[in-house]
Amino acid sequence: MTPLDKKQLAQYIDHTLLSPTATESQIRQLCDEAKKYGFHSVCVLPRWVDFCANILQGSGVRVCTVAGFPFGANLSRVKAFEADLAIAAGADEIDMTADLAAIVAGDEKYLLSDIRTVSKVCQSVRPFVTLKVIIESATLTDEQIVFVCRVAQDAGADFIKTSTGLHPAGGAKIEHIRLMVRSAPKCKIKAAGGIKTAGDALAMIEAGAGRIGTSKSVEILDSFPNAMPQI
Repeated sequence: MTPLDKKQLAQYIDHTLLSPTATESQIRQLCDEAKKYGFHSVCVLPRWVDFCANILQGSGVRVCTVAGFPFGANLSRVKAFEADLAIAAGADEIDMTADLAAIVAGDEKYLLSDIRTVSKVCQSVRPFVTLKVIIESATLTDEQIVFVCRVAQDAGADFIKTSTGLHPAGGAKIEHIRLMVRSAPKCKIKAAGGIKTAGDALAMIEAGAGRIGTSKSVEILDSFPNAMPQI
């Protein structure tokens, strides 16, 4: 369902700051904005998880972080260790980058193990920690997208995420969101990469995205009317 007001749209958004040069004051501002606008989460690098968890405690805003980011080439055990440490520090959600070489090669055995190793960590705690699997969809053929979505679903992913937002090939595309929705019906889809306007966000949600990752969250909410007309 397309959001009809700012509050509904805000709950789709992971308010994101993944710059390696982000400062403490910028991360604090990110958290303050997330509380003010009611975003679903803040998405930050692992070293900021504890800091954000303390600021956001009791606010309803979740803390999301990354593992194997941005290339996905870390050993699976390293990704799992990153996830484990992040969860202990207060992370509610983990966005892991899948092994991109395994996707391109069609190596189902390695890819399944890669994702499942992190999924087991996320499912070992109560409540379960949400796992999102980043696939860099803009670099893939349709057949490769279908393949990785199927494997990620089988491995226990909660979401499949389009992009890190850092790859030169680009980020989220409407046609890829639709394909991902069809290919992994048991998973939700997170659109990330290049989403800069309210129109971009709404188009992704209309295509089937259940979450939006963007660093332009405030601009998107500020440009969104207080209420959309019923269609």
